[in-house]
Amino acid sequence: MKVVILGLLLSVTGFLLIELALRLLFGFGNPPLYIGDDDIGYLLAPNQRVRRLGNLITINQYSMRSDEIEKTRPENTLRVFLIGDSIVNGNWWTDQSAILSALLKQSLARSEQQQAVDVLNASANSWGPRNELAYLQRFGTFESQIVMLVINTDDLFGVQPNPLQVGKDRSYPDKKPLLAVLELAGRFRKQPPIPGLKEIQNEKGDRIGKNLTAIAEIKQYVDHHNGILLLAMTPLKREVLNGPRDYEIVARQRVDEFVTQQHIPYVDFLRHFQDTANPVGLYRDHIHLSPSGNALVTQSLTELILQVLPDSER
Repeated sequence: MKVVILGLLLSVTGFLLIELALRLLFGFGNPPLYIGDDDIGYLLAPNQRVRRLGNLITINQYSMRSDEIEKTRPENTLRVFLIGDSIVNGNWWTDQSAILSALLKQSLARSEQQQAVDVLNASANSWGPRNELAYLQRFGTFESQIVMLVINTDDLFGVQPNPLQVGKDRSYPDKKPLLAVLELAGRFRKQPPIPGLKEIQNEKGDRIGKNLTAIAEIKQYVDHHNGILLLAMTPLKREVLNGPRDYEIVARQRVDEFVTQQHIPYVDFLRHFQDTANPVGLYRDHIHLSPSGNALVTQSLTELILQVLPDSER
């Protein structure tokens, strides 16, 4: 009997040590949470502060990956509103201090022309122009002089916003798991199909046209609120290494024509990335940027912002 009890105690102790290590060292059991929204699709739940793999993730009261902010822009401050998908968000693998908005704030603050800089970050995994338009319509521009929309090539083919994945896809949890070990185990289970999601992902019609229309509406909204919309697009790694596929070439041509018609300052990072000495080093996977990639993007965005910023805002 004593052996059985000792064995149980050792098993429970071992389990608790594993649970504690998963929580303290890796952040399992405490993932960033999402909320579903019929218009935006989904967004990060407000007022969160968690750590994943040692990286701090802070979500403010407006579901931004930013510290808490005032709705009204402080006097004598340049406020830039960065909005996009996981490339802007940085996800769990990027510490709060190293996401694009933090780097851009540092870069702009170093310029001799700016003294006070505020860079907001409204973003979520797999957002596209239609999600971003809905977010702006819900929350506004926060009196930002510059709204910087960052998309990637895949965003041109994004579908209608929907909340179906929230609470059903392990990448979009809506509540904390009971145990860290359960969250880890879930990473190895096959994701079951989500009813209705396949039909939405197979959205018919001109998706590129729908997303360009959303960007046009974003421009109208930003113009109405006395801001300047800028657009940037990052390429997939295979586009950089092997060139875009035929359908992507067509999509890029449409974007080029669109920004000319809409008078939107625009930077396409495809050529920028191809001209670097080590294009592969700009990526951490097929789409997300490494610290080197973020640094290159930050430098170009800084130059574009300072180029278009009115003298009265400097």
